[in-house]
Amino acid sequence: MADYLLPDVGEGLTEAEIVAWRVKEGDTVQINDIVVEIETAKSLVELPSPYAGVVTALLVPEGETVPVGTAIISIGDPSEKPAGAPAPADIGEIDLSNPAASGGGEGESLVGRNKADRGPIRRPRKGLASPTTEAAAATQMQLQGAFAPGGAQSQAVVESDEPAVPAHTVTDEPAPVGDARALAKPPVRKLAKDLGVDLSTVTATGPNGSISREDVQAAVGSTRTSYESAAVATTSYDAAERERREPIKGVRKMMGQAMVDSAFSAPHVTEWVTIDVTRTMEFVERLKSRREFRDVKVSPLLVLARACMLAMRRTPEINSFWDEPAQEIVFKSYVNLGIAAATPRGLVVPNIKDAERLSLLELAGALNQLAATAREGKTQPAEMSGGSFTITNVGVFGVDAGTPIINPGESAILCFGAVKKQPWVVSTDSGEEIVVRQVTQLALSFDHRHVDGEKGSRFLSDVAAIMEDPAAALLF
Repeated sequence: MADYLLPDVGEGLTEAEIVAWRVKEGDTVQINDIVVEIETAKSLVELPSPYAGVVTALLVPEGETVPVGTAIISIGDPSEKPAGAPAPADIGEIDLSNPAASGGGEGESLVGRNKADRGPIRRPRKGLASPTTEAAAATQMQLQGAFAPGGAQSQAVVESDEPAVPAHTVTDEPAPVGDARALAKPPVRKLAKDLGVDLSTVTATGPNGSISREDVQAAVGSTRTSYESAAVATTSYDAAERERREPIKGVRKMMGQAMVDSAFSAPHVTEWVTIDVTRTMEFVERLKSRREFRDVKVSPLLVLARACMLAMRRTPEINSFWDEPAQEIVFKSYVNLGIAAATPRGLVVPNIKDAERLSLLELAGALNQLAATAREGKTQPAEMSGGSFTITNVGVFGVDAGTPIINPGESAILCFGAVKKQPWVVSTDSGEEIVVRQVTQLALSFDHRHVDGEKGSRFLSDVAAIMEDPAAALLF
């Protein structure tokens, strides 16, 4: 019997919430089988089992937050049968009072001997590990290596000769026969939990019999309508129906603390610029028509990301950070480009490692993958560590601009507003004319301790120049 202790799957995380069990009591699991999905302060993580055997107990219920090191599941020897399993039919009766009746001598086990099998039964000597125990220990060492603090660094990852724990991919395949849990992705489960919907009562219309967000929202029905009406009108509902409380935990808790620490430790300065991005929008359309970009999504964000990395060449302070304990400014020769992404569990900022080395096509693919992973709630802690500069795209919500807060460990963040058709004054051979152009706003927040107004303004001006005319990138 072995208890699986909740590991530290991030950099010094102290607790995690049990989101969903992938197994139940009586199931047989192998080493590296996914047994549970947890939410840490950074992301959703699927934990593989370091042991092979039969699940004898789930020690922590779904929805409960427990400290690292807590026993969360018990797994027994693979030869153990699940509770209620019938005994083998060919095991005969044994006279425990007469050792000779079993054909065994001193030191032999009398339990489970078959009368037809008189071969010797050997007990393992103390101090000798069984193959299963050795495999479990090896896997546990791999888990600790994968989840150890400092495992996600901003430097390039060095390959190891040790075998890595295989990653588990969430698929849309139907649940196995006999699985009582409804098939739904983690964000859908979270939505159902927030709305108080029992997934076992929801009619599934998603792919392969899975439950979609629309299925959950449809199940709410008139209950949700009544709740929303109670929030805006004076009715006879009691106080419990007029308010809903949600605990601050997980990603949302981490995000809130990080923003407070940053806002009150780094003096923020924000500058804006309004620009005509008509040529960038035309450039994006030309990229979409090219054969090599056919399989990736191309947007103005791609051009902006590339423009930022080019502009950093002339203003390296933007890609540095103030190391208060060491009293040093750390300049980075790489760009780990963070893209802020809103998810059902809160704001996350995964980053593209060494983004400055990628071609425009490779950068487009990396942005697509980053967004897809974030939407599915599968962003891992390593993907959010070591960022050096961040872009937050509020334009997708129709917002013009904002004053973004710098992420800890960075010195600047750029806010990309909505691109809208607006009247714009342009110069022509015959004078100045007012024409309809594609216009947007950029807002740059930077750490004024070491990025002064001249450096911040120069960087923002360089980015704006490339967005106004992508051909200007040839000058950098």
